[in-house]
Formats: sequence, C-alpha cells, structure tokens
Amino acid sequence: MRRSLAGVALAVTSMVALSFLIPLAALVMSLVKEQSVTAAEQRAAALAPVLTLTTDPSALRESAASLDAAEHVVVHLPDAPALGSSRAPAALLERAQQGRESISQGIPGGWICLQPVVLPGDRVAVIENFVPEQELTRGVKASWAVMLLLAVGLVGGSVLVADRLGAKVVRSSKRLAHASQALGQGNLDARVDPMGPRELREAGIAFNTMAHRMTELLAVERELVADLSHRLRTPLTALHLASERMAGSPESARVEAAVCALETELQAIITAARTPLAVGPMGQGMLGTEAGTGHHATSPRPSGPRCEAADVVRRRTAFWAVLAEQQNRPCSLDLTQEPAAVSLSDDDVAAVVDALIGNVFRHTPPGTPFGVRVARTAQAVELVVEDAGPGIPEPDRALSRGSSTGSSGLGLDIARRAGSVTGGSVRIARGPRGGAQITVVFGLAPPLPSGRGPRASRRRTGWPRAR
Repeated sequence: MRRSLAGVALAVTSMVALSFLIPLAALVMSLVKEQSVTAAEQRAAALAPVLTLTTDPSALRESAASLDAAEHVVVHLPDAPALGSSRAPAALLERAQQGRESISQGIPGGWICLQPVVLPGDRVAVIENFVPEQELTRGVKASWAVMLLLAVGLVGGSVLVADRLGAKVVRSSKRLAHASQALGQGNLDARVDPMGPRELREAGIAFNTMAHRMTELLAVERELVADLSHRLRTPLTALHLASERMAGSPESARVEAAVCALETELQAIITAARTPLAVGPMGQGMLGTEAGTGHHATSPRPSGPRCEAADVVRRRTAFWAVLAEQQNRPCSLDLTQEPAAVSLSDDDVAAVVDALIGNVFRHTPPGTPFGVRVARTAQAVELVVEDAGPGIPEPDRALSRGSSTGSSGLGLDIARRAGSVTGGSVRIARGPRGGAQITVVFGLAPPLPSGRGPRASRRRTGWPRAR
C-alpha cells in the first residue's frame, strides 16, 4: 500500500510540475531572447543621432566603442565601405537601404537588427547590430536547472509525505490484521490501539467491541454450562442418600459406585467449563438477562420472567424435606403472607434454593438443624437459609465464583447473580443457630396490570410434605 500511495503521489506531482515547468521554461527562453533583441535595437537607435551629425569613420568608431557589444555594431555608409565586420545578408541590407525599413529577424547563427538612418542629400546609412546565438540563450540553462531542482524537490517531498501518511495507514492495517489473526487463533485478549485515519480508527474500535462481546458470550456460555452442571448436584445428593439407605443390599455397592462416577464426571465438567475469561455482564441464561443490551444488571426489569418466590421455596423445600427426614435434620420453614413476586423464572429461584440448601447438606454433618425463611420488605424479598453448622470462615472468598474450598464454588455465586439481576444482593453472616446465615435479597417485580395480581402465600412453619 505504501508503494501504491507513493506511486500515486509521484505521478500526480510530476504531472503538476510538468504542466508548470514546460510553459515556464518556454517563457524564460522567450524573455531572455526578447531582452537581447531589445538591447540590440536600443544600441542601434543610440548610434543614429551620431550618424545624423557626422559621417566621419573615426568619430563613428569612437561612438560605437562606447556601446555594449561594440564588436557586433556595424555602420553601412553610402558610397563607403562598412565600418566593421558585417553579418547581414545582402538582401536584407538592400531592403533596409532602399525601403528605409527597420528590420529585426533571426539569421543563421543569431539575430540581426538593421536600423536605416536618412542622411543629408537624401542618402541612407544603415546601422547593423548582430546578436549571437549564445546571447539569445544566456542564463536560460541556469534558470531551467533551478526550476528542475525545485520540481525534483517538490516531487520528492510529496512522495515522502505520501509515504509517511501511507506508513500510518499500513501500520494500523497490519495491527488490525495481526489482532484478527490472533483472535482467530484463540487469543481472546487480542485488542488493537485505534490509530490512523478516522475510518481505520472506527474499524479498530469496532474490532475491540466485537472481541469484547465475543469474550463475554464465551464466558457466559461457560458459566451456563457450569451452572447447569451444578444443578445436577441436587439429584445426586438424593441418589447418595438413597444409596446410603440401601447399604447392605447386593445393589448398594454398584449404585454407590455409579453415583460417585457420575459426580466425578460432573465435577470435571464444571472444572473444564470454568476458565479465566474476563466475565462481563451476564448473558441470557439461567438468570434471564442478556449481556450488552444496555440495561444494567442491577436494575429491575419492567417486563420478563416473574414468579412468586414463596411458592417456589415451598415446592423446593418439599423435595428437601424427604432428605432431611432421612438424615434426622431438625428444620423449619417460615413463609411471608404478603405477595413476594420477583423478576425471575421459577427455575432461577429454584436453583438458588437448591444451591443454598444443598450446601447445608454437603457441608454440615447429618443431624445439623437448619431453617428457611422468606420475608417481604417494602422494596425487596429476602430468602434466608441458616444452619447450626460450623459456619463460613471467609465470606468474601466464598462469594467469589470458583474459589470456595472443597467444592465447585458455584452455589453462592448462583445466588449472588440471581440477587444482582433483580437489584438485590447476598449477605453472609453468623446466624442465631451458631452457623452460617445466608440472606439473598431479591428486588420486587414491577406490579402487574390490575386484575392480574398474584395471590398471597400463607404463612407456614415446619417442613411441608413432599408432593
């Protein structure tokens, strides 16, 4: 590209220079010739008054010697030899004498000027002034050389400027091409520094936006795989408990081995799905938001999925009630009597409940009591899960996705993201039972049109029956 731009600049500047140089060179040559001829005519005219006063050869020679280029001045007297070496053709000389006509024209070897002078007695003398060829072109070559040097400098400067401008374009294009190749080879951190002309800067900004968006989508896809895999831990927990109840039977060892193998594969899927990509806003997935739509993840959505959080909590605790009875875990359930609609689907809220209660079963010994509570405030719905276990020693680290010790670390992150989508949050503290108390705050969903309001949930205590 640089060579092409330099070639274009060379061609354009050369044509412009030639379009000026050729007429200018002809004009310089014409001006020099005109000046030489004019000077010759002036010398001849200056000698004419002397000739009218005297025809003495010595006086005429003396007067001619005082003029410039005296060696080329010749005086033709009537009935006398010429004073000097004449170069005028005989025909021209006769024409000037007889016709008394001033003649100025080119002859071989230079330019001739003939000036007739009428003497007393109606005689005619002719003053001849010859201008050699070198006088007609004196200084022309030097002028042409100067103009040529200026033209070469102009052309060279334009090519240099075009090359420098082309270098910026080429450098920006190469960086964009290298970044595209790196991104195509899997380097998701490849970015470009927008530079060069406005169009290339816009292309660089668009590339960075595309790469950032691609990174977000890939991160969201991996998080979705990890989250969906984490949901399978709930039925796995049930299978583990079922296999424990089958202890001693011929099939118990085989079932336990199959469950352990399945859990190992599931953990491998979660580990493989979790990569160190820079995760941006959540994509469309388990929590029902989409990255890059312009809506902040922490602002409630005016439309979309919604459910009654208390109803979902009641249904999911029915499932966990059976497992709690098998492990002799004292438990309690406290649901609000007020409407508790949140801007999440039933599956999203169920995933939060399963993640929090599943953590209680996985990280506390059998027989450890726990409780679940759903409360309604002026602007939010609070889901509280607390137990009498050892608690969480590092709450901040526990909320960091994938960093919890001894587990996949996704359960609390699922709860955190679900809360943040609705404008809420997650808090970890030590509860009144002595163990961990996890509070997930959901923002209330916008009210539905009149006549479509949800029914209030009844307040219940204790574990509901499994259905």
